[in-house]
Order: sequence, then structure tokens, then C-alpha cells
Amino acid sequence: MKRAERQRTVVAMVDGMGMEYFTAQALPSMQQLAATGFFQQVSAFLPSVTNVNNVSICCGAYPDEHGITGNSYFDPKLGQEAYMEDARLLCTSTLFQRAAARGIQSALLTSKKKTLSLLAEGTTLALAAEAPPASFVARYGPAPSIYSSEINYWLWQIAVDILKEHPEIGLLYIHTTDFPMHAWTPTEQRSQEHLQTLDRFLGKAVEQAPDAAFLITADHGMNAKRRCWDLQKVCERQATPIRYALSAEKDRYIQHHRTFGGTAYVWLSAPEDLEAVQQTLQKVPGVELVLPREQAAQRFHLMSERIGDVVVLGDQDTVFGELETEMETLEPSYRSHGSLHELAVPLILYNTQEVFSAAETFRYNADLTRWLYRDDA
Repeated sequence: MKRAERQRTVVAMVDGMGMEYFTAQALPSMQQLAATGFFQQVSAFLPSVTNVNNVSICCGAYPDEHGITGNSYFDPKLGQEAYMEDARLLCTSTLFQRAAARGIQSALLTSKKKTLSLLAEGTTLALAAEAPPASFVARYGPAPSIYSSEINYWLWQIAVDILKEHPEIGLLYIHTTDFPMHAWTPTEQRSQEHLQTLDRFLGKAVEQAPDAAFLITADHGMNAKRRCWDLQKVCERQATPIRYALSAEKDRYIQHHRTFGGTAYVWLSAPEDLEAVQQTLQKVPGVELVLPREQAAQRFHLMSERIGDVVVLGDQDTVFGELETEMETLEPSYRSHGSLHELAVPLILYNTQEVFSAAETFRYNADLTRWLYRDDA
């Protein structure tokens, strides 16, 4: 086993912490780690939603390698939609599986239980604050609501204690929830209090594990959105009907975002409809880009067989989803992600024993962990 693989490693994935949040207030611990370690602004993957990017980071792989293309997907053979939460959908190994193959124990701590369904295989300990084991409730008290900032604090206290009490855990992965970013802008007090509190927990974690490498990034940013389109209804009204339209953001956390997101997948009723449907979609106000399947897959590192015949991207103000009407003007407080405008995220490496050459590049959030537990790394 290489020397770097004997080093404890902590991966902190701060859900929703785009650059606009990272730079909005003083975060002394993160800023110290960035200053004394390595820092770079990098890109998340499109669709800029949690499953696509969390899996990318947790596998150290791009979406065209791991196969997760959204929070949900549509199976055209079955004619059914399903959440992308089944580990059998993964097409590559996770950090936990690769660590286990090297005899390294690992722990996955997440606020969201869907993360366990996808990524828990190979872990020594896997805990979702949304549905915590009784033993953790007995020690830490009931976990706060998934629709709160406090659930992230509850989770991070456990992370600090694991680092203090269980040095045998060689890999610790911490995934928070982005509810605070959906709820508040980067400059609002409650938003800043949330990240400052997480920053203090990070500082405690570094104190408890001075030997550990700390790797920090995010899955996406967040923006205010002012309108949502139902593309199924849009195409129907324009006499270019489609088989199905799906927001890549759609998951179980309806209170976060009402399932609306800045990327939509569209499946055609027939291949010959492509040109007419594309023309309809390109005329929709707020639609920034319309690409056929193969172009989108190549441009955004997506697995082509798991996306629509057409990929539709909204501008910074526009999202897509299922509505009672064709278009809805959203409340001023509504915030979501999924588009090209939520891709900028921070990447920090601190205290790594792995030596990176001058030519080593970190372009994407997944590059944070791409080198971990690989025979060729």
C-alpha cells in the first residue's frame, strides 16, 4: 500500500456551496486550509444537481464513467420514471469500495438518506441524519429536520467524534444538505451563520485529526429563479408533442426546489420529430441551449443512453418541471440549480501526502478524489 493510502482522508462535500457562497463571508478554517494547502475554482458537472456531482466526487469519476445523469431518470423501454438512487445503476466503483479492497475502513455520513441508497456499499459505517440509527439518536439526540441548517451541524458533530474516537477509520466522507442555500441568498444572515458554523466544525475536525488529509468541494451552486416551464405542455401547444420531459433536478426533497431545475431531458415520440421539437424548444423564453443527445453527451461527459433524445438548458433565471399550467412565475424567494450557471465551486486539498506534479490539473470537482485508491494513480 502506498504511503498516501495509509493516511487518514476526510472528504467534505458541502452541498450547494458554490463560489458565491464560499466567498460571501469569512470562513477562517476553510480559508486557512486553502492558503496553506491547494485551492482552485473548478467546475461541477452538468446537470448541476446533487446525484450527478456527489457520485462524481464519491467515485472520483465523470458522469460518462459512473452513469448517473440526474436525480431521476426515465426508462424509455419501460415507459417509467424512477429516482436515480439504486446502487445497481453505478457503472464504476466508489471510493469506499476501492478503500475496502485495500483493507481500509471507511465511513459515509450524509444528511440525505438517498445518498446511502446510492453509495453505502463498501463502507464500514454509513449513516443518514434524515433517518439515523437508534444508537446515534441515544448519544446525540434526535436529528433535526432535513429542511433545516441544524441537521448539518448534528452530522458534523458525529464526524468530529469519529475522527477523535475511531482512528481506524481511514476514509471519512461527509455530505451535508443544501436546504440553507435553497432558503437564503449568500449575503443573508442565516445563510452566513450556516456556513460559518460548518467552518467551525471543520476547524475542530482538523484539530482532532492533524495527521489527516482534508479534501473539500461542492456539488453545485445556487441561484434565484423567476420562471418555470412545463416543456411537455409547451410542445403540446405548439403541435410538436413529445413522449416525455423530465427535470434532472427531480428528487424526493420537494420543499427544497419543488422538483424544478435548470436542465431538462426530452424524449421524442419518434426520431423524425427531432428538428421540429428542437425548433419549438429554442423559441421558449429563457431556454439557453438545446442539444441533441450525442452532442450533449460529448460536451458534458454524460452517458448517452441515460439522457433524453434532447437536452434543454435554462438561462440563469429559468427552470423546468411539471406544472398545472404551461409557465409559472416563481416567488421572489425561490432558489434552485441544475443549469450552466451553478457550476463554479471551490476545491481545496490540505495536508495530502500525495505529491502532485506541476502538470496536475484540477478542472472538475471529481478531480478532488480521482487519484484516491487507484493502482495507476
